[in-house]
Amino acid sequence: MPYNSQITEELNILVRYNLTTTQEGLKIHTSTAEAGVIEAAQRLFDKGLTSQMDGGYLTELGRQAAQHAQDLFLIMKS
Repeated sequence: MPYNSQITEELNILVRYNLTTTQEGLKIHTSTAEAGVIEAAQRLFDKGLTSQMDGGYLTELGRQAAQHAQDLFLIMKS
């Protein structure tokens, strides 16, 4: 099954997280972000990967998903 645009948007958010600390999160600004990004942030929250609908901190499951997403990104860009 190929990635669709929704999965791609979610992955793009996950790769933005700094995994060297648990004290840093993301804030998706609803006034400036594109609708697809806002919806992706909501889906990540609904899946239990983030602590807030607009980003926030990664949950434990979210940290695992972000690590995999970032690893895949590094492999694919090389």
